[in-house]
Parts: sequence; C-alpha cells; structure tokens
Amino acid sequence: MELNYDHFPEYLHSINQSYGEEIPAAKDTYEFTDEIMDFLFPFRTKTVYSLEELKLQLDGLEKKLEGLLKPLRKKIQQDPAELCRIFMKKLPGIFEKMMGDAEALMKFDPAAESIEEVILSYPGFFSIAVYRLSHELQLMKVPILPRVMSEYAHGKTGVDIHPGAKIGESFFIDHGTGTVIGETAIIGDNVKIYQGVTLGALFVQKSLAKKKRHPTIEDNVIIYARSTILGGDTRIGHDSVIGGNVWLTESVQPFSVVYQKHHVVVRDNKEISDQINWVI
Repeated sequence: MELNYDHFPEYLHSINQSYGEEIPAAKDTYEFTDEIMDFLFPFRTKTVYSLEELKLQLDGLEKKLEGLLKPLRKKIQQDPAELCRIFMKKLPGIFEKMMGDAEALMKFDPAAESIEEVILSYPGFFSIAVYRLSHELQLMKVPILPRVMSEYAHGKTGVDIHPGAKIGESFFIDHGTGTVIGETAIIGDNVKIYQGVTLGALFVQKSLAKKKRHPTIEDNVIIYARSTILGGDTRIGHDSVIGGNVWLTESVQPFSVVYQKHHVVVRDNKEISDQINWVI
C-alpha cells in the first residue's frame, strides 16, 4: 500500500487492530499508577477508608492490573490473574521500601517538615515510588507495562529511572530534575543523588542490550548535582562523595572524595569598562 493521504486511514486502521491486542493502554496505565499511589497514601486525596473499603480498593486494583496485563498474555510466562496475585502480595514489601525512601528525604533535607509533605510534593519521592512498583513488574518479566509506568513518572517529575535498575533501600533524590538512571545501574543502600546526575552507558549500541552498561554505586555514596558517571565496569566505592559537575568513566575506591577543580574570578563591576549585559 502506498502511504499517501488517501490510503492513510486504511493503514492506521490495519496497524491499530494489532496494537489493540498486544499492548496496554497508556492512559489506563497512568490511572493505575496514580490509583495505587492513592491507595498506599490515601491522604494524597484526603480520603479516609474503612477497613472494608480498603479491601475493596485492593480488589479493584488487582482487577485493573489484570486488565492491563491481558493484552500482554502472549508475551508473559504466567496467567495474568496469577501474576496479579503475586504482585499484590509484594505490595507490603514495596510499601516498606517507599517509606524508607520518604524517611531518608525527611532526615536529610532541611526543608522537609513532615513525611506527608515529602510524599505529597517531592518529585524525587514520586519517581522512586513508581520505580519500586515498576521494578517488581520488571522482575516478573512483564514487558512494556513497567516502562510505561516509569515514563509516566519521568514526565511528571523530570526524573528518568529505568525499571530494570537495581536500587537498594533508603534512596534519596533531592530536587531530581534531569536525573537519569540507566537500565543496568546498580545502587546500594543509603545513597543520595542530587539533580542532573546521570548514571549512564559509555556506548550506545543495540548489540550491548543484554550487557551491563551502567555503573555500580555502592552503599552510603553521595553524588552531587550534574555529575555524570558512565560505564558498566565503573564502580563507586562505598562511603564516597562525588562532587558537582564531575565526569567519571573509571572506578573509585571506597571513602573517596572526587571533585573538579575550577577557578572562579569575582570582581567589582565598576572596574570593568564595557557594560556587562550578556544575552543568553
């Protein structure tokens, strides 16, 4: 079929028929993500559930997830209903990890005044929480759906965490905007990351899809704003501090402090004859 305006509706009709049977709806995925967050943290919607209502909400979430998984049934290894039951049983453990992340933000951000404030308003928390949910689905070898969930969080927060990354407990992302964590990154416990940090790959090649391409960050590491750490063999040793704007493609030993030297000149503008009025 020649793809011109007259044939375009027929072409779209043909491809949409197959897509409708093979992938979950993005809009429904976004709604499920918000609904499960509202269920875990009902004060997001100022809702007070009775015990019976909570159980009904839980059943509703399980049915909604099953509906998202049904289009993927040819690509998953288990019955969608069984996968849903397995996932829902993991929720208590996922919730505990989310609360550990919220407590880390509360503990280390002087601006945070309550756990509720962190959960309601911090983009770093929302992005990590959605990662925790999508990562469990990724571990269960559910295709597409975990990535749609993570990209929903990416769009809302500016934080891009691939659901395949392995992230330990008490994870802290402050501010968050522009943070990128790649698919094969490994992050230990009690790690703090600031805005604009990239944990990326040295090479972008399709042949490397199944290999470890992103760095390993050990426990108790702090990475300050706009630092870039690249490579699957790059390991940041535990209890290290990576300063802002650092570019790293090699490993550093535990207890290291890594920073970039630069020279900043401060002058009185009365000493400069030309008017300073740069246009950026």
